[in-house]
Order: sequence, then C-alpha cells, then structure tokens
Amino acid sequence: MDKSARSGWGDAPLAIEVRGAKVHNLKDVDVTVPLRQLVAIAGVSGSGKSSLAMGVLYAEGSRRYVEALSTYTRRRMSHAPRAAVDSVEHVPAALALRQRPAVPGVRSTFGTSTELLNVLRLMFSRLGSHLCPNGHRLDPTIDVAADLNLVCPVCAAVFYPPGAEVLAFNSDGACPACSGTGVVREIDEASLVPDPGKTIDGGAVAPWSMFGLTVMPQVVAEFGVRTDVPYSELTAAERETVMHGPEEKRHISVPSKSGKLFELNFTYRNARLAVQEALDKATTERGLARVNRFISAQRCSTCHGTRLSQKALGSQVAGINLAEATAKTLDEVVAWAPSLPGTLPPDMRPMAQNLVDKLQEMAGRLIELGLGYLSLDRAGSTLSTGSGSGSSWRARCGTGPPECSTSWTNRPSVCTPRTSTACSG
Repeated sequence: MDKSARSGWGDAPLAIEVRGAKVHNLKDVDVTVPLRQLVAIAGVSGSGKSSLAMGVLYAEGSRRYVEALSTYTRRRMSHAPRAAVDSVEHVPAALALRQRPAVPGVRSTFGTSTELLNVLRLMFSRLGSHLCPNGHRLDPTIDVAADLNLVCPVCAAVFYPPGAEVLAFNSDGACPACSGTGVVREIDEASLVPDPGKTIDGGAVAPWSMFGLTVMPQVVAEFGVRTDVPYSELTAAERETVMHGPEEKRHISVPSKSGKLFELNFTYRNARLAVQEALDKATTERGLARVNRFISAQRCSTCHGTRLSQKALGSQVAGINLAEATAKTLDEVVAWAPSLPGTLPPDMRPMAQNLVDKLQEMAGRLIELGLGYLSLDRAGSTLSTGSGSGSSWRARCGTGPPECSTSWTNRPSVCTPRTSTACSG
C-alpha cells in the first residue's frame, strides 16, 4: 500500500486509492484521492469527471455501506452494483448530492428544508411571551418548559401555552384561509371572458365552451341576459348573472342533429361555478392544466403571506413574532439570536443559551456555503439548484465530524473547505 495513504492520524487512511477504473470514459485509470479535505475533479467535457466521482467513488462507498447492513435490511434496499474497477481502498461511506434536488412541496421553505425552523419554533414556544385567551401578553416564564399551565396576571385566565406544533404552518399553526401555503388560488374573472368583443352566442364565456356546457347560453338567456350582443355592451346586472347567477333550473329547447327539438330543464351553471366544478373534478395533470388558465394565485390576505394563523403569530420573542423572525436572512438571524438570553429571567437563560447555540451551530455551515443571504421564509420552489443542493446537503450531513463520510456532488457551489467533500466541476 502507498505509504502516503497514512500519516500522523495513526492507522486512519488519509487517501482513497483507486486502481484500474474502467467506468464509461475512464480507461484503466489509477488515482489517489485525499481524504479530510476539499477535492475538486476538473477536466474538459467527457473526460470522465462524473464517472470517477459518481460511478466509482460514490458507487463503491454506498455499495460497501449497504453490504455492511443486515441481510434483512439489504433485501429492502436498492443499491449500485460493483464498479468496473480493479480495486478501491479506504473509501468511506458516501452521500450523493444530485445536481437536481427533489421538487419542493408547496409548504417547503429554506427554513423547513434545513430544519432551522424547527429550532426557531422551539425557541418561540419555550422562550416567548404568549397571549392569554383574552389577549393579554404574559412575560416569558420557565413554566412553559416545565409543561405547566399559565395564569394571566391581568384576567386570571388559565391556559396551556402553545407548543412547537401550534407554531408550525404545516400543522396546527397553519393559516385557515390558505392552509399554510401563504397563497390563495382564486378564479380570475377577467380570464372567463377573454374577448369582451364576442357575444355569448359566439363563445364569449370561455368555461362554457371548454367544459361541455354548450347549452348555457340558452339557459342564461332565460334569465333575461342578451346573448346576441358583444359582452362588453351587457348591463352590470346581466354580467352579474353570467358570473354569479343562481343555480336554478330553466326550460329550454335543444335541437338534435336531425332537427328534432327536445324540451329539457337545465340547471344554470354560472361562469365561476363552471370553473370551480371543473377544478373539483380534475384528477389528472391535463385536467388541472385546462382549469388553471382561469385560476390566479394571490398572496393570502388573511395571513399576508406569512402562512401562520393569528394564534401562532401571538407569541413573541424579544418583541417580534415568528413571521418577523423568519423574514430575516440567515445572516440577520445569526446576529439577532445571541442577544436573546440576556432579555430573559435568570432561570431561563441556560435553556435559552442551549437553543441559541444549537441554532448557531446549524446555521454556521449554511453560512459557510454562502447561503447567509437567504431568508428563512424563502419558498423552496424559488431556490436555485445550487442553493437547494446546499440546504439539502446541510440537512443530510448534519453537523457531525467531517471525517465520518464523504459527500459527492456535481454542483461545486455546495462545497466548503471544512467538509470532507469532493466535487466534480
């Protein structure tokens, strides 16, 4: 074995030794990859960078990790086959961070994906000043951590303080109007009649022709609405009937292809109701796409985009609520948090310091990754691939010793010199 693979770390190897790699573009390649430091694999397109990083080093690290598990567990896991290589020595367990992270959910934020929000919610639960049922604010007290009921000194109301789940917008703390998403999907009336120059008989009301309600022009005529003049010339009362008319039956005559008339009673479906019913019945992406042309997403007017209920917004730490705290950038949170213990009663300060230390520890690596500019309430769907990979890396690697595993990525922006990470650029 190459003596350079060991040093003052005792018997711990300092390098991965690859001999005879033959994966994809690699032609019998020998390479020694240092451990416990940042390693970049560079080269022209097609030179085999990803083949070495993912096809050899990651594949062997993950395969050997799985082989170390019990037979019962291995049978329930998929894992890569042995890499086409003569030998790979001293490869640790491996993590892979893909260039395209999983698509975040509608409630995913930078704070949730990094688990920083979990700590912040715990801080607001344990260290916060809470509102009693009658709206009086209580000073922070150690009784919350002791799992005791609180008694309002003003009105004597007895209540249980909010736990961390009550402050979560993906759980009990969700705004009831938007279900914790921060946005509401509303029918856009302007899209229901895209061309007001058309008559109703000529297809002015788009949902009626799109969703198979072709008899609605005849039904709405029975309500006294003119269907042979441009929609723009209808009176306000007529337009109100088109958009919001009642679900009442009207008698109409419907001709068949042979010219025979059928006398039928049809229940009126106004333009908005036609879209809502189509939305409720849509079960495929194609069906949703047809309806979405009539839907617009707007910031929730109840929670103003914070995603939180009024109850969740009632707790404060150092004079701000949880929404105001998550609106801070990571750099601002790290600057704000250390001052919190000093604002609390002496018996709460050790607990507060522990929570602050945990928050700072988790935030530290994200800041090293260059993510300090992101606010904790930043929607996951708006994060770039590099930022998403960085937050994913933090969530998966934690804050454990960097020598415990290697991380392989095709996205250099998620690497940091303090980790045992290799990047292929």
